[in-house]
Amino acid sequence: MRTSASDPQRLYLMQVATMIVGPLTLPVPCYLIQTRDGKNILIDSGFPPNFQPLPNTPGIQRIEHGKGVIEQLAMIGVQASDIDLLICTHYDDDHSGNHGAFPNAQLIAQRRQYEVAHAGHPRFALTRSQWDQPASRYQLVDGDTQLLPGLELIETSGHVPGHQAVLVHLPQTGPVLLTIDAVAVQAHFTTDRPVGPTDADGAGAIASTRKLLNLAERRHLSLIIFGHDGPQWATLKQLPDFFD
Repeated sequence: MRTSASDPQRLYLMQVATMIVGPLTLPVPCYLIQTRDGKNILIDSGFPPNFQPLPNTPGIQRIEHGKGVIEQLAMIGVQASDIDLLICTHYDDDHSGNHGAFPNAQLIAQRRQYEVAHAGHPRFALTRSQWDQPASRYQLVDGDTQLLPGLELIETSGHVPGHQAVLVHLPQTGPVLLTIDAVAVQAHFTTDRPVGPTDADGAGAIASTRKLLNLAERRHLSLIIFGHDGPQWATLKQLPDFFD
């Protein structure tokens, strides 16, 4: 297989918070990809600091904050100013709460998500101060895109318009799919998956799940990491450990 200076070399997983939803404890993750030529690519940035849901809000009862994304990156010697690219999978609160903390990062988003959010969709209002960066800082993509050799963005609308999953090819582990919120838990990785209360478009969420199932079969994926699956996350290597 041909190699490139920008090939991914390491994938770090960071659990920055835990959502308590009834009897469930759901991890809130961010990810860091490091490339052969030293680029740092962050995926999502977690909740805003100290964020808690409003009293009597349906769904999340409370949020337990762990070490935030900046604190965890510092554990491996990466500063906020060292982030070269920030992949915005979507602008929900638990994914976009610290985008403004990375001053040198180019932000990568699906054009559809960017435009829906910028038009004033209330779902994304809480963290607008973080994701609403100057247009010059954004690279907008349309649909499935190879961002770099070995790093692909997979358009997976349904949870929100313009959601994107990430496929990263690692030298030892092989291809790893980060489903993000297209498939939040492994039990929903089926053709007849249920539609969740936070899925904006149920038919779209099902279609995107089937798209990822087809991708997993065609590409012989080594590992699929689901966005908020507590039991799976308890088994995964997390920063400072990494997948290579």
